[in-house]
Amino acid sequence: MPSNTFDRSLRVGRSAEDCWQVLTDVQRVAGWVSVVSNVDEIEPLSTYSAVLTDSFGPFSLNADIGVEVLDVEQDRSIHFKGSGKDRQVRTSITLEAWMELEPEESGTTIHVHGKWNVLGTVATMGGGTISKKADNIVDEFFVAAKAELD
Repeated sequence: MPSNTFDRSLRVGRSAEDCWQVLTDVQRVAGWVSVVSNVDEIEPLSTYSAVLTDSFGPFSLNADIGVEVLDVEQDRSIHFKGSGKDRQVRTSITLEAWMELEPEESGTTIHVHGKWNVLGTVATMGGGTISKKADNIVDEFFVAAKAELD
């Protein structure tokens, strides 16, 4: 079962409150990541759904993902968990992540860490391939966050 953790930080020039407003705008943030589409905010800062679409060798992944916010501290931190399946290629995906905003004198440091795993047909592509794709997704998020918040 391919799985991995991630831990990244980014320092930006905006206040934690400004960062929070942008980073909790789920439609906006979903646009930063190319594999995420059809985001639906079921209940703000609580429940969401999205579709994760990507190609892995001969497989086309189209997974329905449910996201639940497990803990939130306004303008400071959020902890969420997502899981879903692509029934056509028999693949399950889970993700758990934390985002923390650290206010500083002249800006904010955004810390994001978490873990993910993939089970099923797509997992046969190997951990290295899937890890590279996951790293690219995290990179897309941080490049867009820097452009938007710095």
